[in-house]
Amino acid sequence: MNGMKKTNSKRRRQKAESHNRTALESIEKATKLYQGVAVVNKFEDEAYNRVGYTIVSKFTPNAVDGSGAFRKAVVAVVKAAFDSIDLELHCGTHPRLRVVDHISFHPRAQTSLGETARLAKLVATDIGSSLQVPTSLYGAAHQEGKKLDLIRRQLGYFNPNSEGNQWEGALGSDCLPLKPDEGPYQATPTEGVVVVGATQWVDNYNVPIFTNKITAVRRISRRVSGRGGGIPSVQAMALAHGEDIIEVACNLLEPSKFIADQV
Repeated sequence: MNGMKKTNSKRRRQKAESHNRTALESIEKATKLYQGVAVVNKFEDEAYNRVGYTIVSKFTPNAVDGSGAFRKAVVAVVKAAFDSIDLELHCGTHPRLRVVDHISFHPRAQTSLGETARLAKLVATDIGSSLQVPTSLYGAAHQEGKKLDLIRRQLGYFNPNSEGNQWEGALGSDCLPLKPDEGPYQATPTEGVVVVGATQWVDNYNVPIFTNKITAVRRISRRVSGRGGGIPSVQAMALAHGEDIIEVACNLLEPSKFIADQV
């Protein structure tokens, strides 16, 4: 972790697919093409069929122009995911929008949130124009600071489309209920939609509860979240995670104020 903290810019991305080794190798190979860019963490969850990567790079003066390696690497990773993953074959118990669910940029060291937001907006422009995929912005990258969870609700992120609280195949209509900030106004079943944002660092963790009573666990998760009257900067939701296990997934939006033990 010390090495990660020394980097100047950090990005997390969530991708829907953990069982396709060829796809993951293709995605990871994309980052190796750019000097100074590295994958420092890879989180695979078999039950959710989902993978999250943390990619870091120093923030340099050319990071936000066309020659910036970090900017190019992020777009290359997204393209590799689109090229290698067939969402029609995907199924899991974790919400997702489409192939590349979420890209979040976080400043580290001396990099400002404003600089990070500028980079996030340029990456969103690249995805929207070069890859022709609808892209929505949130946090400091959005002109009004729109929140990620609001965008997700508008796009139907939290609504399973299959029995057993499963998200399976492509999602519904190609006509989006939310106008994207970049790219076309219609999504394709193969790529879908991408959400890109910039915020200060967010802590994520999951608490496993050994039960199959998801309704009861949902009540618990709501009580600890800001929306349910709990800690304002905490987001929580209950998700089935294999047999007889339900996880409470937690996001701490202000980890400097509230730590996991308090939740």
